[in-house]
Amino acid sequence: MDEIKLLGKVIIKGVIKAETGLAIGGSTVGLDIGGVDNPVIKDAAGRPYIPGSSLKGKMRSLLEKAEGKKPNKSIGGSRIHVCESADEYKNCYVCRIFGLPGEMDFSEPTRLLVRDASLIEESITDEMKKNLDLEYTEVKFENVIDRITSAANPRQTERVPAGAEFEFEMIYNVFEEEDKERLGKVFTTMNLLEHDYLGSSGSRGYGRISFKDLRIYWNSKGDYESGNTDISKKNPINGERTTISGLIEGLEDLKMKISG
Repeated sequence: MDEIKLLGKVIIKGVIKAETGLAIGGSTVGLDIGGVDNPVIKDAAGRPYIPGSSLKGKMRSLLEKAEGKKPNKSIGGSRIHVCESADEYKNCYVCRIFGLPGEMDFSEPTRLLVRDASLIEESITDEMKKNLDLEYTEVKFENVIDRITSAANPRQTERVPAGAEFEFEMIYNVFEEEDKERLGKVFTTMNLLEHDYLGSSGSRGYGRISFKDLRIYWNSKGDYESGNTDISKKNPINGERTTISGLIEGLEDLKMKISG
């Protein structure tokens, strides 16, 4: 493995908007009798959020399919693609961007880090709250029909309502010049996710999301050495291109602004 040397970090910030009801499951431990069968995951204050692991896992799965990479290893109960040789890894966008298990001899630091996305409480408007079943969420009733007996099996699924928004952040580590090109695959994967779904029950209309108000910042290695890393004092390098399609179209311009 070649020597790893950090050139800098690309900070990707923006908003994830739920275009349809969003259901990312939480724990059922401790639910009261008569509670929701399938609750959404919530933080300590009771607000729904999007776990970074769920967002990153979905993005990795979509890139695996786009690159024709077959899942071949079970990690934490989920099957993912993992390169089995250094030669295979050399040209694999999936493992280069999303990482490898640490026990692999040719493993490198993960390039893409994904934070938990917090609910923007103001996005749940007073008008929306009039139609919610709980403080921040709705409860959707469904019936599963047994194909043999025709018996109905009712269930309740908690969902974040359409229109809810979440503040998200991703950090993309740049270790070599080729990582600037690989950044385009991150944007492509986000574009794929907009035309897929996040969470559960996507085939039944749940989980359509969009990315908006995107802001891209660059902190070079020199910035970290000098302490010039406060992005609130910096201008986004993507200018007026604040959508995923805009970032893809402007990739060459972004690459020019990412320098060590």
